[in-house]
Amino acid sequence: MNSSRSLDLKIYAALIAVAVLVPFFAQDYIQTVAVMWLMILMAVTWDVTGGQMGYNSLGNVVFFGIGMYASAIVQIAQFSDVADYTASFGAIVVDFTPGQYFTGLGLGLVAGGIAASIFALIIGPAMLGLRGPYFAIGTLGLAIAVAELVSGWEYVGGGGGISMPVYPGPPTAGPFTFYVLLGLLVLACHLFVRWLYSTQFGLAINAIRDDEDKAEAMGIHTNRYKTIAWAIAAFFMGVGGAIFGNMSGFIEPLEVAFPTTTFGIFMVAMALLGGKGTLWGPVLGAVLFHIVKQVTWTYLLGWQWVALGAIIIINIVYFQQGILGWAQDKWPEAFGLTVDRSGAARPAAGEAAE
Repeated sequence: MNSSRSLDLKIYAALIAVAVLVPFFAQDYIQTVAVMWLMILMAVTWDVTGGQMGYNSLGNVVFFGIGMYASAIVQIAQFSDVADYTASFGAIVVDFTPGQYFTGLGLGLVAGGIAASIFALIIGPAMLGLRGPYFAIGTLGLAIAVAELVSGWEYVGGGGGISMPVYPGPPTAGPFTFYVLLGLLVLACHLFVRWLYSTQFGLAINAIRDDEDKAEAMGIHTNRYKTIAWAIAAFFMGVGGAIFGNMSGFIEPLEVAFPTTTFGIFMVAMALLGGKGTLWGPVLGAVLFHIVKQVTWTYLLGWQWVALGAIIIINIVYFQQGILGWAQDKWPEAFGLTVDRSGAARPAAGEAAE
């Protein structure tokens, strides 16, 4: 077993150990750690297109919100009329049985992922025709536009939002359930992208990142690969949004479902902090970012945005490759990288035979 694989297994083991121990020894922090799982999910999914493919999106939060609303509609529509349920004057009050709740939750999570990925497949060919800053601004505009459209959609409560079905159990059971669901989702997502990056698909999106025109000249169907990659990220974001909507208990368009100024920016900052385009960089960045965010929100209230802004500035100025990228440059052997330190020039391919 090489050193890189051994390190990966140790990191997985450490994260799983934290996930198992928190409910037993730090029950008061279950929701805080659950949000950390969500942060990791956001950073990892953003990195599929932003780091591995070179398409920096500022609007991936749109998939988060679509998944959240799709899940809510499916959960409610099975046993009640959605329009009546979300009526601003409180037309009806529905008490879901445990069977109804968990059936709706399961179907809602699937619906959230599928709805988000279908949206990505539909909008992807047009949006991914843009490049560089035009794509970034275009995705930001997309997220803002969808949020405004949902704000005016009375069927789902408009700007008034939706109160989600209440978890049928003791007060501590709900947070624990969503904690487990988010933890399992993050693990599944990371294992999936780890496998994805080792396939021909991973090589193709890396080729798009390095030089898209040359990739097209080599016969790679770049728009197809870009759209599929975006849809993969959208699926996991949609499921994450569905879980978070239920964990919050209430969803509304601008602050919960499509928070472009918070989660929309956080996912980019976390991937850059840890090191975009790497397997573990987004995870590291998300954990550090979340810890700093929680500390500043708790002990430096009023200065939290200054602290987070300082992190982003230091990251961009001094660690453009991210913490993990900087560490790989400094200690390559620890990451299973081989560096030729002999100083001798290697012969070209044609000269080697001579």
